[in-house]
Amino acid sequence: MALQSSKILVATAKVLDQKIVRRSANYHPTIWKDDYIQSLKSDYMGESYGERAVKLVGEVKMMLDKVMDPLEQLELVDALQRLGLSHHFENETKRILEYVTADHTNLYATSLEFRLLRQHGYKVTPEVFSHFMDEIGNLKAGYCEDWKGLLSLYEASYLLFEGESILEKARDCAAKQLKEYLKQNKDVYNVSMLVDHALELPLHWRLPRLETRWFIEVYQKREDRHQSLLDLAKLDFNMLQAVHQDDLRHASKWWKDLCLGEKLMFARDRVVECFLWAMGVATDLHFGNCRRILAKVGALITIIDDIYDVYGTMDELLLFTEAVERWDTNTMELFPEYMKVCFLALFNFVNETAFAILKEQGFDTLPLMKKMWADQCKAYLLEAKWYYNGYTPTLEEYLENGLISIAFPVILFHAYLATNSIRKECMECFEECSNLIKFSSVIARLANDLGTSSDELKRGDVPKSIRCYMHETGASDEEARQHIRALIDAWWKRLNEERFAHSPFSQTFIQFALNVPRMSQCMYQHGDGHGIGDRETKDRVLALIVFPIP
Repeated sequence: MALQSSKILVATAKVLDQKIVRRSANYHPTIWKDDYIQSLKSDYMGESYGERAVKLVGEVKMMLDKVMDPLEQLELVDALQRLGLSHHFENETKRILEYVTADHTNLYATSLEFRLLRQHGYKVTPEVFSHFMDEIGNLKAGYCEDWKGLLSLYEASYLLFEGESILEKARDCAAKQLKEYLKQNKDVYNVSMLVDHALELPLHWRLPRLETRWFIEVYQKREDRHQSLLDLAKLDFNMLQAVHQDDLRHASKWWKDLCLGEKLMFARDRVVECFLWAMGVATDLHFGNCRRILAKVGALITIIDDIYDVYGTMDELLLFTEAVERWDTNTMELFPEYMKVCFLALFNFVNETAFAILKEQGFDTLPLMKKMWADQCKAYLLEAKWYYNGYTPTLEEYLENGLISIAFPVILFHAYLATNSIRKECMECFEECSNLIKFSSVIARLANDLGTSSDELKRGDVPKSIRCYMHETGASDEEARQHIRALIDAWWKRLNEERFAHSPFSQTFIQFALNVPRMSQCMYQHGDGHGIGDRETKDRVLALIVFPIP
């Protein structure tokens, strides 16, 4: 009976389609034409570059073997990470971190050691910082002008867990002193640029690939740089960029052949921006298939999101959601034309992806894939109902749904499938939305809301977390934003600790989950970088995908 009612409603809507007044978000067309994407070519695909890279890796390994000073060893491990070279030196990094012991009377060395050990999954207590704090928990006066130490402490503090109050207090003290340092316009040890960069967004929250692009330029200006390390960093960046260009050409051609961007002019045509997301989550050389799949997933999600958020009527959205739940093409004849194209594109993509996995890995993922996409559409539908009913949910109610509607559970699910290591225990984690997936998604949701809330409010979308909190508590816009920023910090603490929990997931997937909120904070740092692609997002595409480092 319910299905029959839906059929009548949508059939009526089709007849009266000309009378439907549809909303518009007035998104600008894509700035990236497929012809331009297909024209991208790199000189760094040749065999000679690979041979040069192997030679430089050997030189750097010899250098690592010769360094015996613990602090120098830690600084080299840090430089390798920030230059994007850790994957070449995993054994050397492990050897150093397992045996190195920093001078725990040195704030800089202690903080650097703590950060690196936590980043690499070693258990280390924040009590190592007690030496630097006075009896009431403040930083001892003697360390308040140790700028390198304060910066290192500040960066280390972002790997804290819930309840580690000593690091909370240490961060506050370090931040206060570093802000004062910038006011004094000092430039001891060329620290100013690093301080400004850290206070804008801490290293642990930054997107690794974008940080590598920035840090190569910083490292190049250092007098103590190792030339072979710098040469390898530039070469490695450019060689990986060539692989990323190839992946992007594949995704762009798929999108052009699908014609969704041309047929659904009301929606965001953002396949290049979606590839930037994919590259941010799965950067490394051998994740090409994962990047290609995630770019496609992102492009489809963007279109479907705009149907629910802006274009579709409630009757149409009910039928679309029901069709995805039933995974049924029979109701397509009742869809308006724009919805037919979208549903069939999703239906074919999911079935083809599931078939490829079954053929290659012998694992039937289709049932869970259908469920994940149905859950996604149901989360969109609930937000649409809130909008049409003029309902403002509580912040808790909003986030319970919002961690699904942000789409990262379904994105991370496809990323997991692309790792070629499917296990029953991991599949169950997606069915239950385990903590790793939940914490990652909530941070991404909140970061998205900080960047997009104002624009979405102007066009009359469902209230996001900021408005929900304002409605619930009577807070001002700025007070609500501060609360959301505090929530992001709190959820990061949970995510940091979850990395150390027993998990069936590989370290590869755990890094994907960490990169999701980093990519979200990157994309929405200066506003809606996904919807408005001709500002900072354009610069990042050019820096990371188009232009090599000279």
